[in-house]
Parts: sequence; C-alpha cells; structure tokens
Amino acid sequence: MKKIFSALLVMACVISFASAQEVVNGPAITLDKTVHDYGTIEQGANGACEFIVTNTGTEPLLITRCKGSCGCTVPKCEKDPIMPGATSEISVKYDTKRIGPINKSVTITSNATNEPTKVIRIKGKVQAKDLGAKSGVPVKQPSTGAPTNK
Repeated sequence: MKKIFSALLVMACVISFASAQEVVNGPAITLDKTVHDYGTIEQGANGACEFIVTNTGTEPLLITRCKGSCGCTVPKCEKDPIMPGATSEISVKYDTKRIGPINKSVTITSNATNEPTKVIRIKGKVQAKDLGAKSGVPVKQPSTGAPTNK
C-alpha cells in the first residue's frame, strides 16, 4: 500500500511540475479570457466589457494596436508598456443599438514573443427594446430603424 501511495505522490508531483506555466524570455501576452459572452441583452444596454492582459514574460510588453472587426466594436488598449508580471485592461464597447446576434472580434498586435497577434471575441444577442404602447400592450421596435411618431 505504501508503494502505491508513494508512486501516486511521485506521479502527481511530476504532473504538477510539467503543467506549471513557464516564464517566456522576452515579452509574453496572456489574457484572462479570449471570449466575452454578453448573453441576451436589451437594445441600448451597456455594451462594455473588459479583458485583462498579463505580461508573463521577462521584458516589457507593448501593445501597438487593437482593432475591432467593424465600426460597431470599439476597443481601447493602454499604450504604456506592461512590465513583467503586471496587468493591463483592454476595454471593448459594442454598439447595442443594432438588433440581432453579436459575433465580433478584436485583433491585438504586440511585441509578444509567444503570440504577436492575438484575436479575442465578443458574442451574444441584442433583442429589441420593449417600448410599450398607449393601450398598455407591449410593442417591439421594428428592426429596420427607430419607431416613427405619427
């Protein structure tokens, strides 16, 4: 029984050492997530989300560009160097005036040795805002534009 326990203990130690994250020489980018899922949100809701970037390398990480896949997705990245072990935030704002599914990306360009170009995504669905009617019956806004007041 002791031999089996000892063998399991040794195996667990080997696995934990093998799975430990290695420090990369030079700058290295690591993100807390690669996809942000809004789920279903209402039209006009706050479309902001954040991604946390960590420099897991040994030299300063410089993010030189953050570019959204379209005009409705606006990322904001810090231009200051991210020192080894430090974190920074990438904020992404999606225009929730647009009704329908969300499936957009942001491309991050940096001096990282592990991934100089990294793509993160946002997804979800924007549903029409319930505007209500004078009769008390809920009315959905047409998907072709803003309601008209006639």
